[in-house]
Amino acid sequence: MVYRLFARIFPLKVRKSYAKLLLYSGSKVDPENYLGFVTMASLFIGLAGAFLLSLIYTEIPFLIQWLLLFLLIEILVYVPLMLKVDRIAREVETILSDSLQIMSSNLKSGLTVDQAILSSVRPEFGRFGKELDMIGKEVALGKPLERALLDSTNRIKSDTYRKTMELLSSGLRSGGELARLLDQTSANLKHQVLVDQKIRSNVMMYVIFIFSAICFGAPMLFGLSSFLAEVITDIFGTIDIPEAASSRFAIPILNFSSSSINTNFIMTYIIVSIIISSIMGGFIIGLISKGKEKYGFRYIPILITISLLMFFLVRLIIGNIMGDLINFQQ
Repeated sequence: MVYRLFARIFPLKVRKSYAKLLLYSGSKVDPENYLGFVTMASLFIGLAGAFLLSLIYTEIPFLIQWLLLFLLIEILVYVPLMLKVDRIAREVETILSDSLQIMSSNLKSGLTVDQAILSSVRPEFGRFGKELDMIGKEVALGKPLERALLDSTNRIKSDTYRKTMELLSSGLRSGGELARLLDQTSANLKHQVLVDQKIRSNVMMYVIFIFSAICFGAPMLFGLSSFLAEVITDIFGTIDIPEAASSRFAIPILNFSSSSINTNFIMTYIIVSIIISSIMGGFIIGLISKGKEKYGFRYIPILITISLLMFFLVRLIIGNIMGDLINFQQ
């Protein structure tokens, strides 16, 4: 009951979205209890984390830190669930053509529709095998095959699967030969898989370019520029122009001894820029390689880690090289 109260924090549309995701993922937990537990845990963990961070980052308001941590935890819970649903959909799409071919062979051998579906279930089919088993049992209990096929689309979030089931249902209603229809659908799905693989191979060069720019190009330039900013700041800090000399010129001379360059601000700006670039780059890679931005979530931690490591590595290398040269000249 307590979890349901916490779940009411979110609008009805969000709660329905969570319920659909849990259904697609095959989970049997109650959506309201699940969302309420996640919300309560996010609030208390975010509160504890914000309290600790407020001791370090005193310039950021406590409520803002709490809100950001709460949203971060919610995202960390929602994204894996969403990726699991997409993974199940891709697995179903991969084996769908083979399963339809097996059903067609069973029908040609003289089995009834429900027997053909049940006999086509294989252990390696995973989640799709459970769906076929459920469809076969529903048909055996008297449910129309067209209805059973369409109802199964409510448990698997896949446009390819939904369109295939709608096509089969339409063919059954129009009186078409089911075995032949299954063969044609299976052949079309295999052709579509080949086309998708060819498209992915053609766009792989763009993925490599974006990955290289984010993980190597930008961190190297940022590392060089940040080191130069520190060197310039140190040099300006050692220059002291007497006021008597500067007063002889009509044009004011900059006071290099009090440089306005803030190296801490530059470092913060660079790190934030690298993180934002990695997030945007992950979404772009997901869009190019898989067709949807959400597939880029899995690349974001990798991009951020490699980019930051490369940035600090470049700073370390340049610092050692240039430091030796500066000391040698001195």
